[in-house]
Amino acid sequence: MFACGLDFGTSNTTLGILREGAPWLVPLDGAEVAIPSAIFFPPQDSPAIGRGAIEAYVEGHPGRLMRSLKSALGKPLIEETTPVGRRRITFREVIARYLGAVKAQAEAAGARELDTVVHGRPVHFVDGDPEGDRRAEASLRRIATEIGFREVSFEYEPIAAALDYERSLAGEEIALIADIGGGTSDFSVVRLGPERRGRPERAGDILANDGVRIGGIDFDQLLSLDQVMPELGYRSPAKREGLDVPSSYFHDLSTWSSINRLYGLKPRREIAEVKRDAARPDLIDRLLRVVSAERGHTLAMEVERSKIELSGAERAVIPLEWLEAGLSVGIARQDLVRSTASLAGKVQARILACLGQAGVAPEAVDAVFLTGGSTRLLHLRAAIVAAVPSARVVEGDTFGSVGMGLTIEAARRYGA
Repeated sequence: MFACGLDFGTSNTTLGILREGAPWLVPLDGAEVAIPSAIFFPPQDSPAIGRGAIEAYVEGHPGRLMRSLKSALGKPLIEETTPVGRRRITFREVIARYLGAVKAQAEAAGARELDTVVHGRPVHFVDGDPEGDRRAEASLRRIATEIGFREVSFEYEPIAAALDYERSLAGEEIALIADIGGGTSDFSVVRLGPERRGRPERAGDILANDGVRIGGIDFDQLLSLDQVMPELGYRSPAKREGLDVPSSYFHDLSTWSSINRLYGLKPRREIAEVKRDAARPDLIDRLLRVVSAERGHTLAMEVERSKIELSGAERAVIPLEWLEAGLSVGIARQDLVRSTASLAGKVQARILACLGQAGVAPEAVDAVFLTGGSTRLLHLRAAIVAAVPSARVVEGDTFGSVGMGLTIEAARRYGA
């Protein structure tokens, strides 16, 4: 039996195994251990994953790019079909193709066949829907079995991150683990320490788990809707007084998992009709050009890039010359804060709720451990830290802490 820890994330994926008795993240994308959760289906050849998938799309190769695959779990979307080449496959099969390729690359890099997995999962795949949570986990279990894992179990992602953090501790403490990824924000309040680390049963150390389906892709969406989509006609008036053009196309175009819905003859015909009825047909024409050229992912990548850039700069520019000569959108950091302040507020509120469930006052938290790419957003980070004002702020491995913790847990459960 060879076990692994698998962190299938909305934005990135890692996989770890034991190597010489210690947890080790396997390089999955060249020398990189974190591989983007992306897959590109060319018309005939085998699909590419990770950075190769994104590069194929950016370089203009014919085919279909899909990202944020995990966000389909727990939704009816998981069994919907999408065109890939000359056939249609379900989103569940898309995820299976991606994870199967990740598993194969990990086996090649680690020189062993992996048959057992501890899968990471968010505290809630779907907010306020226990049945949706069960369906999502069942889908992920089915996929894991289909790609060759004979033994499959799960661990909450923030608990996995806590196991990684605990390795560095010299004394006991109460920690808030904040794992803010691409699709969800997850929290655990835990007792950690070197004397607890070797215990076979840790349930008593977990004081509370909670989470909310808010992640980096939600920040992307609100930033896109507020700053970019108006340049394509979002909230622009129709010719008929008192009406705006339909908004659904813009919501799909700003949502990673929905972009592909617009790539077809029917949406293009509908948008052409919207253009005829619009008071600003020039703006809708931009929308039609993006959809007709299947460049929605280009737009989403530029929004994501600007969001990341604004974590270290006061201003970012989204170049849109590929759409129209001289067209660009300038975004200030304060625009990002204003557009997404509601999301940061909801994350902070869920942290306080988690502390309440744990029966721990905010001032009693010794440390807040931050992991996940979205913790780099300065205003979101400030909201998290403000919820536990006395806590020491500890930086985790942004993309690796959960995977390392899952690997530690796989070794504990299965011994290999």
